[in-house]
Amino acid sequence: MTTPDHLFDLPRWTSDDARHVIAALDRSGQPVSTFAAEHDIDPQRLYVWRRRLGSAERTTFRELEIRQPRSDFERGATFELVLPSGMTVRVPPSFDSVSLARLLELLSRC
Repeated sequence: MTTPDHLFDLPRWTSDDARHVIAALDRSGQPVSTFAAEHDIDPQRLYVWRRRLGSAERTTFRELEIRQPRSDFERGATFELVLPSGMTVRVPPSFDSVSLARLLELLSRC
């Protein structure tokens, strides 16, 4: 299913228009900011419509692969998080759990 290009240019969307655009966003697998920039849409418009249509609470699961033996983690070794976008986040042993939780929350919004 493709989204008609004219929908991105409309000053106002109907619920059906927004469903098409949000579906295109979901299919793209891109962060909202990237998708919005590519289509010259205000990212807040996508967030608002996603919330209105009830698709903001969808949970997705990603595979987590541990590449170092557990004993390295216990000794305080740095570990990496590889995000679906391909970005790698290296977390040093000095990074406290509260800061890590805030970082992960920020990354989940991107």
